[in-house]
Amino acid sequence: MYYPYFRGKQFELITIRDMAGVFSDNNFIPVIEPVRESLGGLKKALSAVHAAEGHAIVIVNPYHGDHQEDGAGITALLQDEFIGTSNIRAGVLLRNEMTIDEAMDCYNQHLDHNPVLVHAGCNVPKLLAAALENDMPGLTNVFVEEHSKLLYRRHFDKSTRILIRDGFKRQRNADYPELEEFSDLHVTYKDLGMAGFGDFLMVGDAYSESGGPAYAVAIHLTFIDPDKDDVMYVYHFVSDTKDTPSDPAGKFGQALDKLIAKLDSGTSNILETEAIKEFKALHEKGHFPGLGYVKKLSMKHHIETLADYLG
Repeated sequence: MYYPYFRGKQFELITIRDMAGVFSDNNFIPVIEPVRESLGGLKKALSAVHAAEGHAIVIVNPYHGDHQEDGAGITALLQDEFIGTSNIRAGVLLRNEMTIDEAMDCYNQHLDHNPVLVHAGCNVPKLLAAALENDMPGLTNVFVEEHSKLLYRRHFDKSTRILIRDGFKRQRNADYPELEEFSDLHVTYKDLGMAGFGDFLMVGDAYSESGGPAYAVAIHLTFIDPDKDDVMYVYHFVSDTKDTPSDPAGKFGQALDKLIAKLDSGTSNILETEAIKEFKALHEKGHFPGLGYVKKLSMKHHIETLADYLG
């Protein structure tokens, strides 16, 4: 099962809302870490997931963004809007600086929302597993691979375990290679003893408040290569102009030309998703929808590609 990890910026939340039906149909479960003070977009996204009879996990103690000091507003949203629902679950984010008592207090506070533990650092996994021993058979543990190696995850082997890998090697747009490996976790997660897998989509785990000026524009598209054991790779279609922050529309056009040329080559292995159809329509019209929308289309394509592969 697929667990994409979203940071709750505007276009991430819009993507969740727009893809709610796909998530539900494929039993994909987004993990959402709210990072904006306003929770209106989060409420709309969760309402769309709920209406589609899908599932989602909401981090109630975010590490990044406007709620890192106090997640009370997120807890209140779950209590006010989604109490009594089993499909919107609370996620407790575990970091190195959290004590066992703090983790258990947050866990117990959200029992009404069937809490999930999201492991992004914990210095005492053995003690935490012991504290949760009675809950373990019904507990879901989501592990961010970089912070939870094999010995760490073994302490929770009586629970439902999900592994999230950051397959996106984030860097300056101008520096991306044309092609690189993204992940094989969609193929190997069961071999690792996991019930599901996840990633950070075309954003990566590294967090920033804004992307800064776009000296280069890059379109990131994943594909699965059947000739290489179904490993997932990512194309980076980067604009030729890279030395000025001006004319993002022109630079998008350059990147889009490269995308279309790769599609037309017949050797790209890129799945003809609804997102790809939108990219083609943008190319035909010569229209630039904004960089946020371009990122949304890349995420949409990634989700649709995995839905096709796993379906």
